[in-house]
Amino acid sequence: MTFTTIELLGTVFFGLAVLHTFLVGRIMQWAHHFPKDSLWNNVLHLLGEIEAVFAIWAALFMTVYIALEGWPAAIAYQTSLNFVEPFFIFAIMVICSTRPVLGAARQGIMLVSTAIQKIFRTPAVTTDLFVVLTLGPLSGSFITEPAAMTVTAFMLNSMLQKETNKLIYALIAVLFVNVSIGGALTPFAAPPILMVAHKWNWDFAFILTHFGWKSALAVLFNAIALILIFRRDFKQNCITLKEVEARLAGSQAEIPWPVTLVHLLFLAGIVITGHHQNAFMGIFLLFLGVATVTQRYQDRLRLKESLLVSLFLGGIIQFGAFQKWWLAPLLGSMSDLLLFKGAVGLTAITDNAALTYLGSQVEGLSDSSKYALVAGAIAGGGLTIIANAPNAAGYSILSHKFPGGIKPLNLLIAALAPTAVAIFCLWVL
Repeated sequence: MTFTTIELLGTVFFGLAVLHTFLVGRIMQWAHHFPKDSLWNNVLHLLGEIEAVFAIWAALFMTVYIALEGWPAAIAYQTSLNFVEPFFIFAIMVICSTRPVLGAARQGIMLVSTAIQKIFRTPAVTTDLFVVLTLGPLSGSFITEPAAMTVTAFMLNSMLQKETNKLIYALIAVLFVNVSIGGALTPFAAPPILMVAHKWNWDFAFILTHFGWKSALAVLFNAIALILIFRRDFKQNCITLKEVEARLAGSQAEIPWPVTLVHLLFLAGIVITGHHQNAFMGIFLLFLGVATVTQRYQDRLRLKESLLVSLFLGGIIQFGAFQKWWLAPLLGSMSDLLLFKGAVGLTAITDNAALTYLGSQVEGLSDSSKYALVAGAIAGGGLTIIANAPNAAGYSILSHKFPGGIKPLNLLIAALAPTAVAIFCLWVL
C-alpha cells in the first residue's frame, strides 16, 4: 500500500469531515450561547450546517493542495473531477419539489392506497404511509433515487404533524434504507449500480434477478415492520394524504392538467438525460422560465436547499480520488463474505457510489465478489447521511422535524434494524 503526501492529507481531511458530521448538533448548541446575528453565532451556525461540512473541509484541503502542489496541479485535479451527480440532484430536487409534481405524485399514491384500503379494509393513515414508503422508494428504479427521495420525503413531511424522537428517527432510517435498495431494480437509477453496470456488463435482467426482487422484498418488510411497531404513533401524529390534499385545496389555486403534464415532461427529460450534464442543465434552465410563467401554481422554488445538497455531494466528490490508495487494496484483499460486510461498514463513512466505483478499478474480482461489493454498498446506504447521495436531499427536506438537527449517531442506531433486513435479503436469500 503506497501513497503520496497529498493522498494521505486527502484522507486525513476526509476523516476530519466525517468526524465533523457527528458534531454538528453540538456545534449548533454552542451557537446559541452567543447573541443572535453576532459573528460567532453566524460562524458556528455555518459550521453546524451538515450540508456545508464537506465543502468547508474540501476548501481547506484545496488550500493545502495549492500550497504543496501549485495552482496548475490544483486546477488540473479540479478539471478531472466529475460533478454531474451534484448538478443532477440540484435540478431534480427543484423540479420534484414543485407543487404540480408533488400533486401528481400524491394523486398516484392515493389511487393505490384507496385500492388497498377497499380490498384489505386497512386504516387510511397507515395504508397511505405503507404505499409512500414502498412505492416511493421503488419508483427510484425508474425516476432515479434522488427524485424518489425528494418526492417521498415531501409526502412524509406533509403527513407528519407531530413527532417524537423515536418515531422520527425510525421513519427517516427506513426512508433512507428503502431508497438505497429501492433503486436496485434497474441498472441505471441507483448510483452504486450505475457506476459498475456498464463495465461489468450487468443488464436489466441481471440486476432484476440478482438484486431487484430481493431489494423489493426488503422494502416491503421494512415498511410493514415500521408501521406495525409505530401504528399507534402514526394514527395519533399523522394525517392522511386526502386530508393533506383537502388542506392544500383550501389555500391554493387548482392546478390545470396541462401545467402538471408540462412539469412531468420536464422531469422525464431531466431523468432521461441525467448522465449528460449540458443536456439536463439546458432543460432545467428552460424549466425555470416555465416556472416563472406558471407562478400562480407554484410554491417557492427550493433553490437554496437544493444548492446546499449539491454542495454537500460536491465536497464528498472532492475527496473521492484520495481514498483510492487505501480502499482499492483493502477491497481487493477480502473474501466474498468479508467484502460484503466491509462494503456495508465502509458505506457508512463514504458515498456508496464512490465505493463501488473504486471497487470496479480492482482487477481480477470474481463475479461473486462483484455482487458482494455492490450488495453491501446498497444495503448500507441508509446508515448515515453521507452513505448514499440522495440521503442529503431527504435530510434537507425533513431536518426541521428534528429539534437541533438530525444527530448522525441516532440515525446510525435507528438504521441498524432496516439495514439488517436489507443484509438478510441481499446476502442470505
